[in-house]
Amino acid sequence: MQILTTLALFVVTAIAEIVGCYLPYLWLKKSAPVWVLLPAAISLALFAWLLSLHPSAAGRVYAAYGGVYVATALVWLRVVDGVDLTRTDWLGASVALMGMAIIASGWHSQ
Repeated sequence: MQILTTLALFVVTAIAEIVGCYLPYLWLKKSAPVWVLLPAAISLALFAWLLSLHPSAAGRVYAAYGGVYVATALVWLRVVDGVDLTRTDWLGASVALMGMAIIASGWHSQ
């Protein structure tokens, strides 16, 4: 159950990071108004705060988070950018999520 809670928190964290990076991209490449940088900064601050909520050492949290970030970024690619995902996208996301689960499962034995 705790791994599912960790996974959910990581997904919210990944969305905060992606939004914080996507909005400046829109400003730089798609002529979005400059005010989008303010919610981008807020989103990146939220991202950093969310990462601090985990009970393990920061490096371990970042390593596990990376797997969830990969999967969330691919879902973003499909939903927001409208790009069809390939079998290798799904396979890579699965491997990354398995790595996250392995790392996170060891937190409770520390």
